[in-house]
Amino acid sequence: MPITTPRRRALLRLALFCLAASPLPVRAADPAVIGPIQQLYDALLAVMKAGSRTPFVKRYDQLAPTVDAVFDLPDILQASVGLSWDTLSADQHSAMLNAFRRYTIATYIANFDSFDGQRFEVSPDTRALPNNEQVVTSRIIPASGDSHRLDYVMRQVNGAWQVVDVLADGTISRVAVQRSDFRRLLMQGGSAALVVSLQRKADQLAGG
Repeated sequence: MPITTPRRRALLRLALFCLAASPLPVRAADPAVIGPIQQLYDALLAVMKAGSRTPFVKRYDQLAPTVDAVFDLPDILQASVGLSWDTLSADQHSAMLNAFRRYTIATYIANFDSFDGQRFEVSPDTRALPNNEQVVTSRIIPASGDSHRLDYVMRQVNGAWQVVDVLADGTISRVAVQRSDFRRLLMQGGSAALVVSLQRKADQLAGG
């Protein structure tokens, strides 16, 4: 019997959104599904209000527990690395995950570094995927100007719903974008090149 791996699930999600399939069924959201996204946005608002006057490391420590709880970072990383994941050692997996976690948290802090009346809206409805995942739709609404849509693909992991992909404008898969970037680095220098790149980017985001 074929095994559904994280990379196959990611490819399925990408096909569902990029091939413009028929609309997915919409259902009233289970609070357990949308709750993590609201938790993430509450934490981001707190970080934004703290602003650049608060040291980066303090905002990092403030946001890190929420990112760990809301995102299934090991699955996202494995799906982003793709086929070569199974050829790497446990130590290589661990090094990549540590660097990827740091880069992910630093990216959110750098992108949400000030508050100017922005607000977040999470849709009360979700869309069901055929593989028992759910899609939560949200919008980032500035005080003036157009809103920006972000969808979150949610999967139940050990009894809790976590994010396994983020879709910009409802279609652009973050996992797919990362897979393209990561493949190039892995081909050029293996897992060490990917770790160095993620660490360098995190340092730049932190201002170091």
